[in-house]
Amino acid sequence: MKILLIIDDYLPGSIKVGAKMMHELAVEFVARGDQVTVITPDHRVSNRPQMTTLDGVTVCRFRSGEIKNVSKVKRAINETLLSYNAWQAYKKYFKNNRHDLIIYYSPSIFWGGLVMKLKKLWGAPSYLILRDFFPQWVIDNGILSARSPITKYFRFFEWLSYRAADTIAIQSPKNREWFAKTAQTGKPLDVLYNWAANEPVSLSGSHYREAWGLKDKVVYFYGGNIGHAQDMMNIVRLAKNMRAEARAYFVLVGEGDEVGLVRNSIQTEGLINISLMPAVSQGEFKQMLAEFDIGLFTLHRDHTTHNFPGKLLGYMVQHMPILGSINSDNDLKPVIENAGAGLITVNGDDEGLLNNALKLLHDEKSRIQMGENANKLLNEQFSVESAVDKITAFAVGHGVNGISNSEAESAKARSHHATSKLIAKNG
Repeated sequence: MKILLIIDDYLPGSIKVGAKMMHELAVEFVARGDQVTVITPDHRVSNRPQMTTLDGVTVCRFRSGEIKNVSKVKRAINETLLSYNAWQAYKKYFKNNRHDLIIYYSPSIFWGGLVMKLKKLWGAPSYLILRDFFPQWVIDNGILSARSPITKYFRFFEWLSYRAADTIAIQSPKNREWFAKTAQTGKPLDVLYNWAANEPVSLSGSHYREAWGLKDKVVYFYGGNIGHAQDMMNIVRLAKNMRAEARAYFVLVGEGDEVGLVRNSIQTEGLINISLMPAVSQGEFKQMLAEFDIGLFTLHRDHTTHNFPGKLLGYMVQHMPILGSINSDNDLKPVIENAGAGLITVNGDDEGLLNNALKLLHDEKSRIQMGENANKLLNEQFSVESAVDKITAFAVGHGVNGISNSEAESAKARSHHATSKLIAKNG
């Protein structure tokens, strides 16, 4: 089976979870005998398209304006041009290299035009992995009005992206329920959890602990986007409430539109139990995960959707217990807590979050057991193998060629078993 993956960010240059997830997906398909091509923008390449190979995956990069860590206006313009620029760069390649299956990842919402062109050219089915309900979360957080012209502009491209899909894969059951009611696309919906390859990094010394003077600390680690959607002040408040705990330390690593706010708040409050670090490479990030103790995440309380942050996968891989704060009624809470993999509170319950943080600080036995449970949960519900099984079952259902009968039956059986187990466990 020849598969095309489309994403706005990819390895090795990217530090984003989505890039890592899609590469692991591609590598698993290659391991099963499939041919995988990735189309991705890169502002660093020349006007000439750049084709390389990474772990058996063909990576096709095309010239694009910057879409990460730039002004909102510049990002909107450059993302709007993604489909056009991709087609112009690789239209000859597309015409001479038919693929059997198209998988595209959102964010970004601007791939619909390219996908529709390729479907018409190849007659191939398309599978949308939807991970960001944009512009809905921007509306929820009061950044844009639901009726503004800018929102309508984004809504059009969102609709185009959905229209191009044969199936839309949502990241949790409650998100699927919410999306079915609000979007009403008429498209088949699937539940596809985020995934990761369970390949933990071995701990080799204590480089970061020694360099940052954290040798005897219990470190709460946050790695990822530091932005409005996360409500990073939630973590700053937690650090402030734990100033009296000499062994507790917070390390935040990443970039985003609230970096300045977090840095200023740390300085204003005079907090010496928290450090804010810039984004690092995937290799450095994994080493940090291997050294530190507790995986930390936060979601803004005003979200109406039920996000499953990809950063949690890295925590699970490294056997880290999870400490989280979520928006109300998010089905992430029962998934994590039913598995005994961590402790979750609703954003706004500062006392509950503090109590959970203190429990993980003082009860080392529970902390270690929750870390083991987190890794077990990864294997059961968030493995890259299960993601590939589910997508392969979709391809079989759409008559895609290049899949052996044994592989097709095996993938369908495993996907059905995983879905049944998920329903039985989480309702």
